[in-house]
Amino acid sequence: MIIPQIAHEFFGLIVRGIEDFAFTEGYNVIICSTHEMYEREVSDAKALLTGRVDGLLACVSKETRDFEHFKEFEERAIPLVFFDCAGPINTDKVVIDDFDAAHAATKHLAEQGCRHIGYVGGPISLQINQDRFAGYKKALEEHGLSTDERYITHCITGDFEEGIDNTKGWFMQQSIDGLFAGTDMLAIGAMKNIKKAGLKIPEEVAVVGFSNWFVSKLYEPALTTVNQPGYEMGYKAAELVIDQIEKPQTRKFETVVLKTELVLRQSSNKSLKVIDEP
Repeated sequence: MIIPQIAHEFFGLIVRGIEDFAFTEGYNVIICSTHEMYEREVSDAKALLTGRVDGLLACVSKETRDFEHFKEFEERAIPLVFFDCAGPINTDKVVIDDFDAAHAATKHLAEQGCRHIGYVGGPISLQINQDRFAGYKKALEEHGLSTDERYITHCITGDFEEGIDNTKGWFMQQSIDGLFAGTDMLAIGAMKNIKKAGLKIPEEVAVVGFSNWFVSKLYEPALTTVNQPGYEMGYKAAELVIDQIEKPQTRKFETVVLKTELVLRQSSNKSLKVIDEP
């Protein structure tokens, strides 16, 4: 398998799901981490081809624009399944509905009374971020709210530091009262700036993140976020690639869309009670 990062809670869950299913079916898993670098992704793919693996599970890096290295698997009829960030190749894919998840998150902010909702997300080159941004815009449109380009930004990595750097100055004039972030770390970085501006969360600015990392429960106030089913994604992806290996000519490719859940916490509504969380 090829994944963008090892030290990442979401991908850690995916790896566990893949390994659990593969082990039960008698398969061993080779893990390659690209560190979100296109060149390493290409090198890993070629190495796995040379190693004559039975199949490949892959999540494309944030730098990837060309998919020829994955097309080689298709051309050689080597089973290939994409998960999370998928390439434009006709094969099995396991994803979430990023549009619907972002729509639900932004709708929640609007229903909390937010009227000026900003957006900070990951690289817009990736389909998942295009879908999240589209879901955000659709929810605003449905609630009669307009977008303000001053408070919309697409980051390169989507990490904590970018959350801080890309939202600096946003809250000094209290021009926005809600924020949807495409990752939890972007959300927490932005929350640092909200606090620095002397504003209260969620009374003056409500915040929703994306992924449900463990830190989102520990931060104060606890972060409302979209829960992604990482383990289930990995388990299903492994099931599909092994199905391709063992039934190469008897099945059609499918795209499996897993459900997400909006986990409500104090960053978007101070009156919420503490709940049992996934």
